[in-house]
This record gives sequence, structure tokens and C-alpha cells, in this order.
Amino acid sequence: MKDTERDDELNQDDELYEHYSFQAGKGQEPLRVDKFLMNFIENATRNKIQQAAKNGNIYVNGIAVKSNHKVKANDEVKVLFEHPPHEYLLTPEEIPLDIVYEDDELLVINKPAGMVVHPGHGNYSGTLINALIYHFNNLPLNSNERPGLVHRIDKDTSGLLVIAKTEHALNHLSRQFFDKSSEREYVALVWGNVTEDEGTVTGHIGRNPKNRLQMMVFPEGDQGKEAVTHYKVLERFGYVTLLSCRLETGRTHQIRVHMKYAGHTLFNDERYGGERILKGTTFTKYKQFVENCFKILPRQALHAKTLGFAHPVTGEFLRFDSEIPEDMQEAIEKWRNYAKHQIDN
Repeated sequence: MKDTERDDELNQDDELYEHYSFQAGKGQEPLRVDKFLMNFIENATRNKIQQAAKNGNIYVNGIAVKSNHKVKANDEVKVLFEHPPHEYLLTPEEIPLDIVYEDDELLVINKPAGMVVHPGHGNYSGTLINALIYHFNNLPLNSNERPGLVHRIDKDTSGLLVIAKTEHALNHLSRQFFDKSSEREYVALVWGNVTEDEGTVTGHIGRNPKNRLQMMVFPEGDQGKEAVTHYKVLERFGYVTLLSCRLETGRTHQIRVHMKYAGHTLFNDERYGGERILKGTTFTKYKQFVENCFKILPRQALHAKTLGFAHPVTGEFLRFDSEIPEDMQEAIEKWRNYAKHQIDN
């Protein structure tokens, strides 16, 4: 397999590493971001900072800015690059793993929400990779030198991941993910009433040029990479819908971006606007109900429920299924009861 193909499935070319992060004080007077950073970064030259801004590596409140952008009180200023900082180290950490299957070639892990798969974005410890290198020796390195990693899921998405323990397994599994012979099914709670019982969302996905922490759909296909998501309605609750989503491709934030593009942003997906009340009434009781659901499920409502692939040695097709986590189940049950109450009345 070509490295570019494996990178495509892992979406490593979309990764950004946080090198610096600063919060402007409450009394901060408007100040050019290049001058602001000069006050904080030791040994930095203004020319280097301006070049970083020109390359789209300086962000204020999550949006890439030019060097003359004025930093104001309470702004969050970050410098992000596509390469890790010098102090980046991959160290073993004794973190428990929920292993649902293991043999000499591979293991399947049920990742909890909140765990980052690999270091980056300011998360340089406590990741799945840190845990893996503690529990397992000599995991094969993928093309980005990530031990055992075949694919990944977002920090606040829960669910199943397969990890390769041998070079042969890594290559064999990576090929399956690239040629779309693996199976990946997610359960998602989305805003709005999805009227079609099933359907397909297509549209190239690439980085949003106005906010590089987000991805977006390029419907003309002139940018980004091809992406295909198949969905099926599991339950309708009026203002939200429970979906099964099957990935044909594996792009960064694919389900989150495709569902927003289709007009059905994931419930409580803060990065894509799902933490706002997007559907429903203006009644105070309804708003309180939704806010209670947000508290129960403080993340995007997305779970990687089913994972299937051919074993790299035996050829047997293995399929694994995981329970929807308690936080997501509780939020779904609240919506189910709310919808039933609306019908009864």
C-alpha cells in the first residue's frame, strides 16, 4: 500500500499540533496578534510570527487570522502546525483499556468518549496510543509512526477500533479500510426530523478555509476528498432523529460534517453548532429539557457501534458490536419519553 493511501484513511494530513496557547487578559487593549505573540514566545522574531500567520498557522478563537488581526480581551490565541512541537514525546502510560477481542495479530478496543486516539491538538498524554505502548511491546508503526493504528475516531466519539499487533496485520487491515471492504456502523442522534427512512450523503470533505479546526463539504468536488455516508432512520423523536450511519469512506469528522451538510447537525456537537437548540419550540420548559439533555450527554451524540473486517491471517470475517454508552442511552431515552408525551397530549 502507498503511504498516501494509508494516510488518507487515517486522515493524518488533516492533523494540527498545538505549539503555543495563550489567553488574553481581561484588560487587554486591542493589539496586533504578531506583537501580542512577541510578548509571550521566547526567542521568537516578528518575521517568523508573520510568516506563521501567512501560512495560516495562527488562530484567534479557533479562526485562522492574519498578522495584523487585533487581539482583544479574553481572546484565545493558538499557534498550530502540521508537525509536532519539539517537546512532543510518546511515553507509555498505565491507562486501562477495554479490550473486546485479542489474538496474536490484532486487538479490538472499545474507546470511551473523552479519550484522544493519538497525541496532537495539545493532547500529548492520556491518549490511546500512550496506553497501547504501555500494554504492548513492539507494535508496528504506520506511515506516520503511530504504533498499531489502522484508523481512528474523534476524541468525544465512543466506540470500536481495531489495532494491529504485527506488520502483516497493519498492512492487511489498512488495505481493507482503504478499499472499503471493512464495515463501520455508527449510531448518531441528530437535530431535526429526517423524513427519508434511508439515504446517502455524498460530497467531498476538506478543511474549512475560514476555520481550520472545522471540516466542510465542497459539493463541486473541486477541493477535499470524496466522502460517502449511508444512513438509516432507527427512531424519530420529532425534534431529533436517531440514525444508523454506515461509512463508505473515512474522512475527518465525516458523519458530523455530512449530517450538518444534510441539515441535521449532530446533537450537542459543539464544533459544528449542535450545542445550540436548532429545532423545537420557544417554550421555557422545552429549552430546559434540551439543556438537561446536554448535561447528560456533554459531547456529540455519536458512537462507533459495529466494526467488521477480514482477519489478516485466517481470512475469517469478524464482526464486533458494542453497547451504546450510558450517557447517550440516557439522552435517547429522555427524547423517547418526550416524544411519547407529545403524542399522548
